Amino acid sequence: MQFRFSIGRKIGLGFAVLILLTLIGFGATLLTLKKSSSINKEINQMYTPSVGVLRELSLMVVRSKMLIENWLHTQKDSEDKGKLKKLLQGEYPQLKDKILSLAYNKSKEKDLPEWSDTAKAEIMTILSLTDKLWDAHREVMSQLNSFDSYQDAMIQMTNQNEVEDVDGSINVETRLILAKLDGLITRQQTSVNDKSEDMRSSFQTLQSVVITLGIALPLGGILIALFTVQTIVRPIREIRKIILDMGVGIMPRQRIKNRNDEIGEMSVALNGLIDGLKSTIEFADEVGAGNFDSYYKPLSTEDALGHALLKMRTDLAENERILEAKVIERTEEVVRQKEEIERQSGKLEILYKHVTDSIRYAKRLQDAILPPNAFVKKLLPESFILFKPKDIVSGDFYWLNQKGDRVLVSAVDCTGHGVPGAFMSLVGNNMLNQVVKDNEVVDAGDVLNKLNILAAATISQKSEDGAIRDGMDLTLCIIDKEKMTLDYAGANNPLYFFRNGEFNEVKADKFPIGYYSEEAKSFSNNRLKIQKGDTYYIFSDGFADQFGGPKGKKFMVNQFRTLLTRIHKLPMIEQKSILNQTIETWRGGLEQVDDILVIGFRFN
Repeated sequence: MQFRFSIGRKIGLGFAVLILLTLIGFGATLLTLKKSSSINKEINQMYTPSVGVLRELSLMVVRSKMLIENWLHTQKDSEDKGKLKKLLQGEYPQLKDKILSLAYNKSKEKDLPEWSDTAKAEIMTILSLTDKLWDAHREVMSQLNSFDSYQDAMIQMTNQNEVEDVDGSINVETRLILAKLDGLITRQQTSVNDKSEDMRSSFQTLQSVVITLGIALPLGGILIALFTVQTIVRPIREIRKIILDMGVGIMPRQRIKNRNDEIGEMSVALNGLIDGLKSTIEFADEVGAGNFDSYYKPLSTEDALGHALLKMRTDLAENERILEAKVIERTEEVVRQKEEIERQSGKLEILYKHVTDSIRYAKRLQDAILPPNAFVKKLLPESFILFKPKDIVSGDFYWLNQKGDRVLVSAVDCTGHGVPGAFMSLVGNNMLNQVVKDNEVVDAGDVLNKLNILAAATISQKSEDGAIRDGMDLTLCIIDKEKMTLDYAGANNPLYFFRNGEFNEVKADKFPIGYYSEEAKSFSNNRLKIQKGDTYYIFSDGFADQFGGPKGKKFMVNQFRTLLTRIHKLPMIEQKSILNQTIETWRGGLEQVDDILVIGFRFN
């Protein structure tokens, strides 16, 4: 049986393509979320706890060194001697079991890997050295276990050499263990960073798929509609024109091309009708001319040569009416299908316009929360703000406020960009305003701690796959112009400043806003004495992370610092222009990968 590409199949194929693209997007989203959940589980339940217990072991070794030195010089029983015994007999065995449980996944937690063979070998070496160190501690404790033993100069001298001399076995073993622990901690932390980068990469891939499908679906719908209209409407118009011409007695000069669908069937029928009409016209001419012996092929088995011309004309008129009714019925069905396709296409266009209009309105709302230029110049006369959203709306935003005699300025980088980041920026701006309004501003670290608690309560979520958290990286400066001081606190983003032409960096705390728990660390406050001529910079990571240049690589932090070093003495408006021109030239024809925010201000 010959395959026929019917009109129904054409329409079905178009919708099948749209459904396939939708399923691809859904599948990519599902796979990315599953992969991210697995990575998040590894980070939270294996890598991060591993770094924690290794650091705890490092602190325990340092603490044991202090306690054994106190044992050496303290004759009577003391609290420190009790602590040392507790460390050796209880704390260390428990910590050792915890380390081995993580290294070999003794809990048999599903989807959690063990440490690498190299890491397991290293920790076994470290634990062996630690056991040896504890034996040395116990030797000292056993020799100095009474008042008389402390009076024995020989015992005292021997143990003092072991404990306090640079080349003493306890000193040597302690340094060796700490050095190996530092190396292992660094490698485990690198594993945490690599896993985090894998998670970010998977979400960037998902974003690319969603953007591609967001373009492909409307475009595919339009192309499918155009194809369907082109293959249905134009042939119908040709058939309509022929029928109208035949209605006024005009016979077509050429035949309609055959097609392998319903319109093709109508074309075959219409071609047969035309041939029959031509034969009838020839026969009618012959009959009109009196040539009754002329050949005529009957239109049906019941049509006889001897019928009168009037009866033949009546029969032909009736047959033509019936055929025309069938053609009109088919034409109306096709037209209805065309109108339905056009209606669906119009809905898609309206939906796309509504989404775009909504995003542009969201930008107006986001712009409304940003401080006006006049307010910025009032509080920071010598300053600039370079703000370049990746999309119409941004996940980065800048914030400026005044509390009494102090000026508060912040550069904030919320999770994501585009519409999700913009929602986060509105929430973040409101939370900053609420914290400053409802609380006494002690210092920058205090503001971030209160903001962290509020953010954790406001934006943290739970799902069946595990914790899903949104947060913010930000830099906050509180400027007291009367006392000429600047308080700085940062969540992942540092503060740069230049003094007498020299570059300085105040490092941030390496955890974001929004991950608060009872065991969470507090944000540090850094107080700087302002000197005239100081130039300060706060920023998000978008500038340094932009891809470009001759090899399509990231701009990087070092190059960003070098650029600031070169331009920091220039007027602020010139600095902004150079930063903008530099990043645009670097980006070239590549897409902007993230929102960009750089704020600079100077004191004279």
